[in-house]
Amino acid sequence: MTDALIAITVLWGFVFIYAVMATMDFGAGFWSMIYIDREKTKATNIANRYLSPTWEVTNTFIVALVVAVYSLFPTAAYTLGTILLVPGSMILLLLALRSAFLVFSNVATEYKKPLTYISGITGIIIPGLLIAVLPITHGEFVDYGNGLTQLNLGRLFTSPNVYTFIGFAFSSTLFLSSLLLADYSKTSEEMDAYRVYLRDAKIAGPISLLMAFCIMLTLKEEARWIYDRMMEDLPLLLTSLGFFLLGGAGLFLPNFFSKGVKGMPRLSVIAVTAQYLIASYVYGKAHLPYIVYPNVTIQSAFTDPNSFRAVFITYIVGFAILFPGFIYFWSLFMHDKKFLRQKTNPNQ
Repeated sequence: MTDALIAITVLWGFVFIYAVMATMDFGAGFWSMIYIDREKTKATNIANRYLSPTWEVTNTFIVALVVAVYSLFPTAAYTLGTILLVPGSMILLLLALRSAFLVFSNVATEYKKPLTYISGITGIIIPGLLIAVLPITHGEFVDYGNGLTQLNLGRLFTSPNVYTFIGFAFSSTLFLSSLLLADYSKTSEEMDAYRVYLRDAKIAGPISLLMAFCIMLTLKEEARWIYDRMMEDLPLLLTSLGFFLLGGAGLFLPNFFSKGVKGMPRLSVIAVTAQYLIASYVYGKAHLPYIVYPNVTIQSAFTDPNSFRAVFITYIVGFAILFPGFIYFWSLFMHDKKFLRQKTNPNQ
């Protein structure tokens, strides 16, 4: 494996981790907004309880992702910074807005409802903007000429493929977050909220699968090069579909560990995460060696080998320190009975 391939694997790992964690985080904010007036189910309380300690952790990965791009592929960073100036600026603005309102919604309790709405709306828009980066890298919307690289916004906003990616981001955000919140509600013994989120997952799951098929259909028309490469790994795509069906089955199976409770959300969370991992591997492999098709490859954009080794060692040391902390945080978050079963604040 070449240094450039190792570097892009590290980068794609950051993308996947952030995509899964941020999807659950953004979705929790959206559900908090949706169920804010349904106090009896405690669905908003569950969403806020999940959201409160996790959004800060999630944001560390987007910082790591940006730093990885600039340190490992500086030439690509220049091109991406140019063509993503408009969508990237919108993403940063919404992330800053959402983070600010998440903080103030827990301090300015008299304005909690409007602040929750703002953080919920931005939380569902941001995934759509983030995933729009992927079709942009397919090259159909990038114009080269006179030494300049420009994003053709006209073609971008009239592309069915872009809108299917955005639709997939919306549905996946709702699906993954509802799965995790169902699992979290069950662990917290909030069964009314559990039934609400289990129902939401049953609705969002098929929509997410439909949008994935729509992505493949529009890819075939607009970016045939990556579609053909993905079809070379059709067995893996079918395996991915199998994990999705397993995750869906987990929503209906009787729970053998809790009598009278339908659904095994923990199984569904693990199976669907595995499904996304396999699908993202197939997509990432098909995208190689291009970062931005057809002019920017991992070889042409790669940093100096000596710099890469120094950065790579730094990442290994950093994650050796941080990863046990993340595991400890997650174990406390999911197993601390006092935190899980805290009483609902009447102001929430």
